[in-house]
Amino acid sequence: MKIGIPRETKDQEFRVGMTPDGVRMLTGRGHVLWVEAGAGLGSGFPDDDYQEAGARLVSTAEVWSEPEMIVKVKEPNPEEVACLHEGQVLFTYLHLAAAPRVTDALLEAKVIGIAYETIRHADGSFPVLAPMSEVAGRLAAQIGVTLLQKNRGGKGLLVGGVPGVPRGAVTVIGGGIVGINAVRIAHALGADVTVLDVDLRRLAYVYDIFRGELNTLFSNPVNIERAVVESDLVIGAVYIHGRRAPTLVTEAMVQSMEAGSVVVDVAVDQGGCIETIHPTTHSDPTYSLHDVIHYGVANMPGAVPRTSTFALTNTTFPYVERIAEEGIEAAVRADPALEQGANLWRGEIVCQGVADSLGLPYRELSELLR
Repeated sequence: MKIGIPRETKDQEFRVGMTPDGVRMLTGRGHVLWVEAGAGLGSGFPDDDYQEAGARLVSTAEVWSEPEMIVKVKEPNPEEVACLHEGQVLFTYLHLAAAPRVTDALLEAKVIGIAYETIRHADGSFPVLAPMSEVAGRLAAQIGVTLLQKNRGGKGLLVGGVPGVPRGAVTVIGGGIVGINAVRIAHALGADVTVLDVDLRRLAYVYDIFRGELNTLFSNPVNIERAVVESDLVIGAVYIHGRRAPTLVTEAMVQSMEAGSVVVDVAVDQGGCIETIHPTTHSDPTYSLHDVIHYGVANMPGAVPRTSTFALTNTTFPYVERIAEEGIEAAVRADPALEQGANLWRGEIVCQGVADSLGLPYRELSELLR
């Protein structure tokens, strides 16, 4: 198979869709790899490494138009979509539920869109979403407590406190992978941590692994409001398979927080679970609303590309290899988890969550594979 690895274009997105080692393994099996010049530099992989692994260094136009499959990290921009051709496989994070324009453009291009974030095992786990959720969760707490510093616009609070001074309050909404990693950092820094979730078994698990040294609350509007009002830092960590994130923190709740408090919404690329959030960039990451600092960078792991690229490609490579070896139709037939990753199929939406979130028609993938 002919596979393209383009350079990422999202603001300060330094990750890359495949490492030189991945290229070496695929070229060793007879596949042809096109790598856009400079694609790996941000992650510490010079062009020479890709060439030595057997890749062809090509231009932007070539890397998008020639290959049968594109492997990247984030959704394509409009100029890149214009280079796609019908039936081409696009394997990347798509987050279409909150992106109607991207969805419309990809539907018109009639590509096969496989989204990392919706690949799901039978046990409900998300193998490709998980490593970036770990990174984003840890960064959310790390960045959030930094923004509480007065020189960063915050209220001037050290979340761990010191003897004789109260600790800061950190609320994490969602006890999944993002949430538990945010809790891990906030707890290690000595914050007074509260985590909310609708799954009582998950809350019991979080309570147990942190030895009861945090607060757990069932997630409902009353508990969320109480926790948010008392918080110095609120971290949104909600994900529902393929769907737009529900609004759990209202504008009124944000307005009730003390001046200089901080909200970080990791769910922003799915629309966000905090009503006042909107996407920001690494170049301009924050804004203030109701005297509360908002951080809404939609590609947080891009700030630590060396770690993130290795973590991401550890999980994506087996799927890339399977698609390359078997072809996309055979691969999704044989692997139910990969089938869950299919969002778009030659002009049709085949992910129920995406279709429902955007109010667009849905088709069962099995109907299109007959």
